[in-house]
Amino acid sequence: MGQIEWAMWANEQALASGLILITGGIVATAGRFTQWYFGAYSIVAGVFVCLLEYPRGKRKKGSTMERWGQKYMTSVVKLFGPLTRNYYVRAVLHLLLSVPAGFLLATILGTACLAIASGIYLLAAVRGEQWTPIEPKPRERPQIGGTIKQPPSNPPPRPPAEARKKPSEEAAATAAGGSPGGPQANPIPVTDEVV
Repeated sequence: MGQIEWAMWANEQALASGLILITGGIVATAGRFTQWYFGAYSIVAGVFVCLLEYPRGKRKKGSTMERWGQKYMTSVVKLFGPLTRNYYVRAVLHLLLSVPAGFLLATILGTACLAIASGIYLLAAVRGEQWTPIEPKPRERPQIGGTIKQPPSNPPPRPPAEARKKPSEEAAATAAGGSPGGPQANPIPVTDEVV
């Protein structure tokens, strides 16, 4: 089996935890909890995490499915350079962002999810992974001369490849008395009688 790319799992976990933080923050703020300001913080932190985690990183092997509209956010995330590319930084950042939201019951689930994502990012960083953007591949135009192949030598319908006789087999059949490609002699005499 191949190695697991942990950053991919951390990305999905962090994006989901950002959405959970936003939801918990809305509940806490709209419900006028006693410490509603932690709910407001959770909304801001959740939006920041979602914006940071929306662009997927490119996998080392295989293809990576790009999220809808990711190319716009990828350019923004690339501007921050090593701060967003390094998974040690992301692990510490997510852990620090999750701490204040842990003081409120409505946002504690988002806190736990973000702390788990931080742990997965730390594992990815220890294994030497880093975020690389998904670059669009330049489309290769097919060479006009390279796509044209030789036309078939015999007209359709063509027998399957294994049923076709090779030229050496035809020569052997001709030498044996048959004429596979030429005119054939009719063994029954044909008379033309017009009545």
